[in-house]
Amino acid sequence: MSAWIDLARAAEETVDTETAQQAIGYPSLFALVLLGSLVPVVPTGALVSSAAVVAVHHSDPVPTSLLVWAVAACAAFLGDAALYGLGARGSRWLERIRGQVAPATLTGAQRRLERGGATVLLVSRLVPAGRLPVMLACLLSGMPARRYLRGNLPATVAWAGVYGLLGVVGGAVFPHPWQGVLAAVALTLLIAVLPRLRRTR
Repeated sequence: MSAWIDLARAAEETVDTETAQQAIGYPSLFALVLLGSLVPVVPTGALVSSAAVVAVHHSDPVPTSLLVWAVAACAAFLGDAALYGLGARGSRWLERIRGQVAPATLTGAQRRLERGGATVLLVSRLVPAGRLPVMLACLLSGMPARRYLRGNLPATVAWAGVYGLLGVVGGAVFPHPWQGVLAAVALTLLIAVLPRLRRTR
């Protein structure tokens, strides 16, 4: 009988711990991804992958992983919408975005936008350092915010799904969450650095 009581207490402690982690984790993930959309120095892909790793080790991994994906996609979409709105509204924000993009990269983004239209947004979100050049090209072309957001919605959903999947795989491969988080962060940072390394060669 005492074994059952101990088991019940352990289960209750696990639930309490997971509830506390969720109460802190989801709002933190949302805030950091939102901030990362506005301030590009925050490694949002690594954040999403790390949260997905932790979700895999949750007692109920499927809904927890889906919630990570939904929170990340929502935060990324709202962050992009806010930055686009600020860029469209004032020259100061537009110049800040322009300052993050090399002229040659902007020219390439403008050409891709002319050829592919709003569908370029989907690819730009998945390519490291591809989001801001395409966003700036959209702003300079005078693309209405509604059209930009319509194209950006599937892009942010796909982005959150890809980085979440990296975390799910990392969490499934490694027995301890910290190992999966470390692997996911290393992989996402490597993905982010590779295009820069190619450009320097």
